[in-house]
Amino acid sequence: MSFFQGKILLNFIIDLLNKPAINWSNFELNSSLQLNDFVDLLLEPLNTSQYSYNIKLGLHEALINAVTHGNKLDPNKSIRVRRIITPNWCVWQIQDQGNGLEIKKRLYKLPKKFTSFNGRGLYIINECFDDIRWSNKGNRLQLALKR
Repeated sequence: MSFFQGKILLNFIIDLLNKPAINWSNFELNSSLQLNDFVDLLLEPLNTSQYSYNIKLGLHEALINAVTHGNKLDPNKSIRVRRIITPNWCVWQIQDQGNGLEIKKRLYKLPKKFTSFNGRGLYIINECFDDIRWSNKGNRLQLALKR
């Protein structure tokens, strides 16, 4: 190895060491409504005192939707969650094994009937995160929070 190549390699290693770390984690959960401990696990590496109850509520709502509407409460199905933490963002991707939510049903509005049992979840999720994105199929939801 020439001096020039060694210097490039050394600079590359120094650059890697000086870049902020990106933390990726993957989780799989059986389709169940026992979610409180799982939500705590998803928030574990973060300073939770820095994040409000809203983030916990938003994650819980997204997981409930994946279990009930995506997987139709089928205990043989699972939910896959990917957590990505960067210096500027916290991102959670929640994917169920369902057919996906149609674009026209991805509304972030409260239901018209106050007494309705359903329809508040997407509104709550939208209020809790800075950025929300759907996969084309509609069975994966990406929730992002600016740090």
